[in-house]
Amino acid sequence: MLSNVEKTLINKEETFCSNTYHPLPVVLKKGKGVFVWDVNNKKYFDYLSAYSAVNQGHCNKQILNTFIKQAKKLTLTSRAFYNNELGSSLEYITSVFGYEKMLPMNSGAEAVETAIKICRKWGYEVKKVQHNKAKIIVCDGNFHGRTTTVVSFSSHHGSRENFGPLTGGFETINYNDSVSLEKKLKNDKNIVGFLVEPIQGEGGVVVPDDGYLTKCKKLCEKYNILFIADEIQTGVCRTGELLACHHENIKADITILGKALAGGFYPVSGVLTSKKIMNVMKVGQHGSTFGGNPLACVVAKEAIKFAIENNLSEKAHKLGLIFRNYLIDQIEKLSIIKSVRGKGLLNAIVLNCDVNSEIPWNICLSMRDNGLLAKPTQGNKIRFAPPLVITEKQLFSSLKIITKSLKNF
Repeated sequence: MLSNVEKTLINKEETFCSNTYHPLPVVLKKGKGVFVWDVNNKKYFDYLSAYSAVNQGHCNKQILNTFIKQAKKLTLTSRAFYNNELGSSLEYITSVFGYEKMLPMNSGAEAVETAIKICRKWGYEVKKVQHNKAKIIVCDGNFHGRTTTVVSFSSHHGSRENFGPLTGGFETINYNDSVSLEKKLKNDKNIVGFLVEPIQGEGGVVVPDDGYLTKCKKLCEKYNILFIADEIQTGVCRTGELLACHHENIKADITILGKALAGGFYPVSGVLTSKKIMNVMKVGQHGSTFGGNPLACVVAKEAIKFAIENNLSEKAHKLGLIFRNYLIDQIEKLSIIKSVRGKGLLNAIVLNCDVNSEIPWNICLSMRDNGLLAKPTQGNKIRFAPPLVITEKQLFSSLKIITKSLKNF
């Protein structure tokens, strides 16, 4: 039952904001570590982590101190001038992820758009494909954002409806199907890139077969196209490695980062690649007023430092195994669970119900009532992605809430 305060605040948001989201009915006012509190001071485990943007935990003290210190000095210069933080921050970030260059942006969708532009330009100027004929291969079930270009190849049909004319230059193949990729590459010389999520997070935490990414990378090398990894949700330790591609020891030609790149303090994203690829971009051909600002730079650097110094990849790997094994053991007792899948602390349960059923939403309401917040995705799936600072004790406490909530269904 919502309080009058919650009803008032929800009504204001629905009155004055566009109705482009369907939030769980809870109004949050505070966060710390793995927990958030609502306006009535009820405490919850956060099992969404702002779509994996707060891997380092809510209001992380180490990042916060860096944020405050820089915010008192200089927040924004635009790229019309140099600033004293951009170069050193990008030096650190590129060295950590093993790249030579990074183009800093703000949102994840902006970074995807940036990668598309770089890839197309590389296709014309390096691969020498026919003018205005460049194509990028994407996968069914993808989610890369909601800008006009990105929704043009989105698998979520509601994202495309009545937003046309849609942007051309994209072809879709099945996810987790390297044979389909090679068929496309064999027969079309104008393909310049393959854009893929190492794990489809918004698609329902779809984990491809072992070796899939490796096969795709080798095909990209064979046919001289760029392998572009969208690690916006999977990057920065979420799946048990610094990057999800590291599970197969591969390095994408272009890696897209966002979300946890700034630990939830600031919108920071970036496109990482080699000098050879990045150098196709010339003065005036891309940019952002806020991209690469000094506040964003120090926050991103500190967020990555915290993740590495606190072994968040190792924690995600260890606790992810515990999480999945615990719920797999519950399948016989809880018939509502069809399967459990994921990697690291990016996981989902597939429910024994129709994709249009209200059951997933009602389960999330039950978990909310019991002190844990999560959201359904792709109809009959619920994603579970807590901040990576969660302890083993907290993990077991939250698992008890999840199983208790599922028993009612």
